[in-house]
Amino acid sequence: MSTKNVIVNLPNDASARPVAVMVQISSRYDSKITISSNNKKVNAKSIMGMMSMGFSNGDELCVEATGVDEEEAVSAIADYIESK
Repeated sequence: MSTKNVIVNLPNDASARPVAVMVQISSRYDSKITISSNNKKVNAKSIMGMMSMGFSNGDELCVEATGVDEEEAVSAIADYIESK
Protein backbone atom coordinates (compact mmCIF):
# COMPACT_ATOMS: atom_id res chain seq x y z
CA MET A 1 0.00 0.00 0.00
CA SER A 2 1.20 3.48 -0.87
CA THR A 3 -0.24 6.65 0.67
CA LYS A 4 0.39 10.37 0.55
CA ASN A 5 -1.29 13.33 2.23
CA VAL A 6 -1.71 16.33 -0.05
CA ILE A 7 -3.08 19.84 0.22
CA VAL A 8 -5.59 20.72 -2.51
CA ASN A 9 -4.35 23.45 -4.84
CA LEU A 10 -6.72 23.27 -7.82
CA PRO A 11 -8.26 26.07 -9.91
CA ASN A 12 -10.89 28.08 -8.03
CA ASP A 13 -13.75 26.27 -9.78
CA ALA A 14 -12.73 22.88 -8.36
CA SER A 15 -15.95 21.22 -9.37
CA ALA A 16 -16.63 19.07 -12.42
CA ARG A 17 -13.54 19.63 -14.58
CA PRO A 18 -10.74 19.11 -11.99
CA VAL A 19 -12.61 16.20 -10.43
CA ALA A 20 -13.10 14.62 -13.86
CA VAL A 21 -9.37 14.94 -14.56
CA MET A 22 -8.59 13.26 -11.22
CA VAL A 23 -10.89 10.37 -12.14
CA GLN A 24 -9.24 10.08 -15.57
CA ILE A 25 -5.78 9.98 -14.00
CA SER A 26 -6.91 7.36 -11.47
CA SER A 27 -8.48 5.22 -14.19
CA ARG A 28 -5.12 4.83 -15.95
CA TYR A 29 -3.90 2.60 -13.15
CA ASP A 30 -4.74 -0.98 -12.23
CA SER A 31 -4.39 -0.37 -8.49
CA LYS A 32 -7.34 0.20 -6.19
CA ILE A 33 -7.19 3.93 -5.41
CA THR A 34 -9.08 5.80 -2.71
CA ILE A 35 -9.14 9.40 -1.61
CA SER A 36 -10.18 10.29 1.90
CA SER A 37 -10.87 13.44 3.89
CA ASN A 38 -12.81 14.17 7.07
CA ASN A 39 -13.60 10.49 7.73
CA LYS A 40 -15.02 10.03 4.20
CA LYS A 41 -13.31 7.60 1.82
CA VAL A 42 -14.24 7.22 -1.85
CA ASN A 43 -13.10 5.29 -4.90
CA ALA A 44 -10.92 7.70 -6.90
CA LYS A 45 -12.15 6.11 -10.14
CA SER A 46 -15.79 7.01 -9.40
CA ILE A 47 -16.91 10.41 -10.70
CA MET A 48 -19.95 10.43 -8.42
CA GLY A 49 -17.90 9.46 -5.39
CA MET A 50 -15.31 12.12 -6.12
CA MET A 51 -17.96 14.79 -6.66
CA SER A 52 -19.47 13.89 -3.28
CA MET A 53 -16.19 14.70 -1.49
CA GLY A 54 -16.87 18.44 -1.65
CA PHE A 55 -13.25 19.45 -1.10
CA SER A 56 -11.79 22.87 -1.82
CA ASN A 57 -8.40 24.54 -1.94
CA GLY A 58 -6.47 24.23 1.28
CA ASP A 59 -8.17 20.97 2.32
CA GLU A 60 -5.98 17.98 3.12
CA LEU A 61 -6.68 14.75 1.25
CA CYS A 62 -5.12 11.33 1.69
CA VAL A 63 -4.42 9.47 -1.56
CA GLU A 64 -4.08 5.72 -1.06
CA ALA A 65 -3.43 2.97 -3.59
CA THR A 66 -2.97 -0.78 -3.40
CA GLY A 67 -1.79 -2.82 -6.36
CA VAL A 68 0.93 -3.37 -8.91
CA ASP A 69 1.32 0.30 -9.87
CA GLU A 70 0.39 1.88 -6.53
CA GLU A 71 3.40 4.18 -6.21
CA GLU A 72 3.00 5.60 -9.71
CA ALA A 73 -0.73 6.11 -9.15
CA VAL A 74 -0.31 7.96 -5.87
CA SER A 75 2.46 10.11 -7.32
CA ALA A 76 0.45 11.09 -10.43
CA ILE A 77 -2.70 11.97 -8.49
CA ALA A 78 -0.79 13.87 -5.79
CA ASP A 79 1.10 15.85 -8.44
CA TYR A 80 -2.16 16.86 -10.08
CA ILE A 81 -3.85 17.86 -6.82
CA GLU A 82 -0.90 19.93 -5.63
CA SER A 83 0.46 21.48 -8.80
CA LYS A 84 -2.36 23.49 -10.37
